[in-house]
Amino acid sequence: MKNKRQMKIMELISTREVGTQEELADLLTEAGFRVTQATISRDIREMKITKMPIERGRQRYVCISRSDASEESQMRFRRIIKDALVSMDTAQNILVLRTSAGMAMAVAAAIDGINIPSIVGSLAGDDTVFCAVKSAEEASDVMIKIGKIMNS
Repeated sequence: MKNKRQMKIMELISTREVGTQEELADLLTEAGFRVTQATISRDIREMKITKMPIERGRQRYVCISRSDASEESQMRFRRIIKDALVSMDTAQNILVLRTSAGMAMAVAAAIDGINIPSIVGSLAGDDTVFCAVKSAEEASDVMIKIGKIMNS
């Protein structure tokens, strides 16, 4: 059942502008799936689904794959970073990224998607992303790279 539900989620977010877990739950219910908010939240995490800004300040769910290295995807990752990243700072080997409210998960997925080898992992909250970098020296280099994306 989980695989069928997750396949349906992929279909729904690929063909519609689904912006909230509530909308997704309603669409899944219409399709015959019994779901709770906790189930949807878990599926979103497992499937590496995040929100992406669309017109008029709205957002929609998209699946960003780490292995997706196409030029179009790279441009999308850079646009997410440019649109949602507000500021950066370092704390030794931790890069702290401040984002617009609700956009930290999208920025973390975009950072993972552009595949900076020095970043060993990232963790997102609502408006903050922590990126663990291999060393404090490399954290400064990563901050410069991301800054160039922000300001491009």
